[in-house]
Amino acid sequence: MVAPRTLWLALPRGLRELPADLAAAVALVVATNVAVLAPVIRETPLRVPIGLAFVLFVPGYAFVAALFPEEGESPVADGAGIEEEGDGGDASATWSRSARSGIDGDASATWSRSARSGIDGIERVALSFGLSIAVVPLIGLVLNFTPWGIRLVPIMVAVSAFTLIAVAVGAHRRRELPADERFAVPYRAWIAAGRDEIARPDSRADAALNILLAASILLAVASVGYAVMVPQTGEQFSAVYLLTETDEGELVADGYPEEFQRGESSEVIVGVDNHEHRTTNYTVVLVEQEVEVVENDTVGNETAGNGTAANATVNETVVRDQNELDRFETRLAHNESWHHPHEVEPTMTGEDVRLVWLLYPDEVPAELSTETTDYYVHLWVDVEPGSIEPGGGDDG
Repeated sequence: MVAPRTLWLALPRGLRELPADLAAAVALVVATNVAVLAPVIRETPLRVPIGLAFVLFVPGYAFVAALFPEEGESPVADGAGIEEEGDGGDASATWSRSARSGIDGDASATWSRSARSGIDGIERVALSFGLSIAVVPLIGLVLNFTPWGIRLVPIMVAVSAFTLIAVAVGAHRRRELPADERFAVPYRAWIAAGRDEIARPDSRADAALNILLAASILLAVASVGYAVMVPQTGEQFSAVYLLTETDEGELVADGYPEEFQRGESSEVIVGVDNHEHRTTNYTVVLVEQEVEVVENDTVGNETAGNGTAANATVNETVVRDQNELDRFETRLAHNESWHHPHEVEPTMTGEDVRLVWLLYPDEVPAELSTETTDYYVHLWVDVEPGSIEPGGGDDG
């Protein structure tokens, strides 16, 4: 088994020397790309929390790290001194009064000035969220004018590249500063303080409050995790539709073939959408039907406007003959679509031959009809017999 120390030394020197916060940013970039693009993991809800944390915070944090590599200094307060803005409108300087033994004009009061060369932790976090919200849409706007467009893979590549470049610049600028002026996340001090607060509380009341706070955090994390891992399904349905391709290569719901010669074919594109909130196996069965419309006037009595009774007339479509022409299968994840071009070649002749694409999620029943599925689309066509019937020939 390879020791962790060996794996650490196997990393490039630049990665090993990264500050902890910038190394965490690089790790989150890698984790987000895996969660969003990996074939199996991308189908899990894991991509949602990781993707949100990445898009809303990491690019802005890396950008702030590149702009402000130095440690932010808190205003100096000597004793019980108060802080006031320096004269001349200099917002980067603070003044601290060391004594208030007399009135404001007391000559015994001394003042000291402290320069703030960086930003503190709260400002850094706030800027990280704000810049992320600003930078990511700008990257998408730039991609909109490129051949790649605003799609998942180009967005991930562009945002990841921006973040890694900002991390590299930030790490380089920190290394150029003296060690005591570099920004560093005091995570060790936070861990030590948290350990002391939990292990050695000042009183029983503090211990109870610590337990209550930990339980609240666990409950909040569990609630968010449940909402992400078990989302509300909402309406579940599938869809099937027909498309054709224009001369410019655009798919449109128009221009369907209406007339055929027997033995000739025409291309049609069948589309399937999955909104079942689960990965589903689909089968599309193409059938041709000889149908007859029958008037049925035996449906109850209805009262006419003059008070007399009249029979309601209902037209019923009866299938006299049916042939299966083709069958297609696909597997789609939730919210995924599938477009399948294929050649349609009717074998029946006559007017108003009905071509029906029957969509069956999961299993195909023994009886193929519009009554055994909730999803189908049909097309009415006229089929001419043609000059030579299939199987025919000269009598001689």
